[in-house]
Amino acid sequence: MSTVLKHATIYTGDRVIKDGYIRFGEKIEAVGPMKDYVALPDDEIEYLRDRVIVPGFIDVHTHGGYSYDTMDGNAEELNKMLNLMALEGITSIFPTTMTQSNDNIDNSMAAINEVAKTNRLIQGVHLEGPFIASIFKGAQPEKYIKDPDVALLDHWNKLSGNRVRLITYAPEDPGSKEFESYCLSHNIVPSVGHSNATREQLLESKASHVTHLYNAQREFKHRQPGVTGHAMLEDNIYVELICDGFHVVPDMIKLAFDQKGPHKIELVSDSMRAKGIGEGVSELGGQKVIVKDKQARLESGNLAGSVLRFDDAFKNVIQFTDCSIEMAVWMSSTNQATEFGLSSKGHLEVGYDADLNVFSKELDLLNTYSYGNKLNKN
Repeated sequence: MSTVLKHATIYTGDRVIKDGYIRFGEKIEAVGPMKDYVALPDDEIEYLRDRVIVPGFIDVHTHGGYSYDTMDGNAEELNKMLNLMALEGITSIFPTTMTQSNDNIDNSMAAINEVAKTNRLIQGVHLEGPFIASIFKGAQPEKYIKDPDVALLDHWNKLSGNRVRLITYAPEDPGSKEFESYCLSHNIVPSVGHSNATREQLLESKASHVTHLYNAQREFKHRQPGVTGHAMLEDNIYVELICDGFHVVPDMIKLAFDQKGPHKIELVSDSMRAKGIGEGVSELGGQKVIVKDKQARLESGNLAGSVLRFDDAFKNVIQFTDCSIEMAVWMSSTNQATEFGLSSKGHLEVGYDADLNVFSKELDLLNTYSYGNKLNKN
C-alpha cells in the first residue's frame, strides 16, 4: 500500500508543482501534476488542497532539546531527543557535540553510534570543538579547548562508527594543515568556527563551511574581513545561519542572503537542551543557562545556543529575506543534502527517501513523514 497526497503545491527541491500529487511508501514512487495522476488499487489517498509539501529538513548543527543533550552520552535519551526533533520537520540530523572532556566526548560518540544503528534520522555527526580558539569560545568551556589533534579526531570518528561528517575548528591554530588533510580523506567537511582567523590565514586553509555565520568568529571589518568577510567573499563556502532573530538580527540575515545567495546558506537550529521546555533555568556543558523571551543565555549574558524550532527557522528566513518558499527549501534541506552527499535526501523526486513536510498555506507545520511514516497526527 502506498500513500498518495493529492492537490497540494509541491516543492521538490528541483521544481514547483502546483496542484500536484506525490505517491510514496518508504521511497517516493511518483510525483507530478494532477493531470498525470493515475490511480492504483492500493493507494491510500489524502486530499491536501491549500497545503504545501516540502522536503524534510536537514539540521547539521543541533546539540539538544526537550531536556536532552547529545553530550549526555545516554543512548535511550538521545533516541527520544531525535524523535522529538523530528516533530519539528527535521528528518535528517547531525547530533552535535561541544567542547568538553575527552571522556565526555567519548561517551557521546559511543551513544550516537549505538542509536544510529536503528534510528535512521542520524545522517552524520558534527563535532563542534574542542579544537577552537579561546578568544571566541562563546558558550564553550575554555578549560577543555585544545589545538587540532588528528589522533584524537580519528579516535572519535571511529567511536562514532565513522559518522563524523562536519567538524568546527580554528584553522589558525597549530596542526591545522594535517588536521584538514585527515578531514578531506575521511569525508569530513572542515568548518571554520569559534575562530580568530584572518582572511589571509583562511585563504591558506581547506575550510569550505562556516559554523553559525557572524557568531563566535573574527568579525567583518574594513581593514580585516575576518571569518565573516571571508565567508561572504568566497563563492565555494557554505554558511550556517541561526534564523531566530537574536543570534543574527534580521537585517544581517538579509545581508548574508543577498551576498551568498540561496544555494550556499544552510539553516541550522544550534539548539540546546532548553528547547521545547519553556522559560526557566537549564544548562549547557555544565554551565547555567537562563531561558527567557525565546533566548538562552549564560549568566554572563552570552547567548548559549538557541531554543529555535526548525519549522520556525523556515518561516523566519522567508520573513527576514523575502525569499520564496522554493529558496527556503534549498536553505533548509537541498543545500545540506548536496554538501554532505546525502544522495537520497533533500529532494522529492522518484527514488528519494519519503522524507517530507506538509504545511498550511500560512506555513504552519501540519505533518511530517520520515521514510514514509507519518509522525504528526494532525
